[in-house]
Amino acid sequence: MARVLFINGGSEGHINPTIGLVQELVRRGEEVVYCIADQYRDRVEQEGIKVITFDINKFVEAFLARGRSPWGRVSGLLRTADIIIPGVLEQTKGKRFDYIIHDSMFGCGRLLAQIFDLPAINSCTSFASQQNNFDRLQDQLSSHFPAEVNERAQQEIQQLASKLEAKYNVHVGSAYEVSCNPAPLNIVYTSKSFQPGGASFDDSFKFIGPSIVPRSSGPFDFAHVDSDHLIYISFGTVINQAMDFYKICFAAFAETKYGVILSVGGQSLIAELGEIPKNFSVHSYVPQLEVLQKAKLFITHGGMNSTSEGLYYGVPLIVIPQSADQPMVARRVAEIGAGVHLNQDRLTAEELRETVERVFKVKSIRKAALEMVVLFGLRADIIEEIFAYKRSLGLNN
Repeated sequence: MARVLFINGGSEGHINPTIGLVQELVRRGEEVVYCIADQYRDRVEQEGIKVITFDINKFVEAFLARGRSPWGRVSGLLRTADIIIPGVLEQTKGKRFDYIIHDSMFGCGRLLAQIFDLPAINSCTSFASQQNNFDRLQDQLSSHFPAEVNERAQQEIQQLASKLEAKYNVHVGSAYEVSCNPAPLNIVYTSKSFQPGGASFDDSFKFIGPSIVPRSSGPFDFAHVDSDHLIYISFGTVINQAMDFYKICFAAFAETKYGVILSVGGQSLIAELGEIPKNFSVHSYVPQLEVLQKAKLFITHGGMNSTSEGLYYGVPLIVIPQSADQPMVARRVAEIGAGVHLNQDRLTAEELRETVERVFKVKSIRKAALEMVVLFGLRADIIEEIFAYKRSLGLNN
């Protein structure tokens, strides 16, 4: 069987969907070496997968050392190359790989594929993007900035690209290629029906549905939870410091018929929330998959991972986006009728409570969410797609 190098520069939202895929590759006899940020080593190693790491603090520092413009993400990704590439080369010295799988939002993925001279597979844990859509969005965003700002930003990208090409003998390519890392085979962890413009993607994009793998967790007591009116609220585990919003939730649902499980993340201090209403159960962490199987409504920031998990279990959503691709996810949830998109700015307890009551009453919202259960079933044949790609390259299974 083959040896696979998996490169992932993302957070848990980028890691968790890949675990099931990697587990199945290993079960089928592939040897996987997974490159991950050092803080997530335990998350991947506990699955029995070989791990190499990079320093997440240096990565973030390099990524954030960018100008303020729509092109900043591109230059930020290029700056991370000198953090990642030397470490990967050092930790894999003497090892031979047959192919590489890299995260779509990790700018070093395509560069490492070139350095190792390996066929590549792109792992896309958010919505996929095509070059025409990417370019159109960049043009729209650039129009809000002075021409000289955009010009300086693009000059910086060209300078960074030239240095990397000379140093590592690679071709950096376009801003789209740096940002989205397209490959001959692109695995997208959602359904074509949820992907905006899904019908326009060619056969190199395989929409496989969410990869839902149980995560290790301690026991969670549901004994005092009223599952008939259970609301689950979580803004993710990475950037979850929404104290003002949590207090709005207290005001909206205290002394109501709703039972509320609130996950505030490790960065929020529960003691700072003040008096917690009796119908709330507040935790730094909850076993999300278990809670979603009992919840009747999920109030979320709209991270792709959380949204996919909610829809996988047919739970209607209220999406209150914070950043990144979350506004797009929120709009898509509203478009398919499986939930409601709210803006956090000027959100009141009364508006939130009225929205929750509407979601519980409107049967079409729950029906749309339940329809996604079928559409979001993980395609079991995705490993066969990978192996077919290997065969086309002359690699034996």
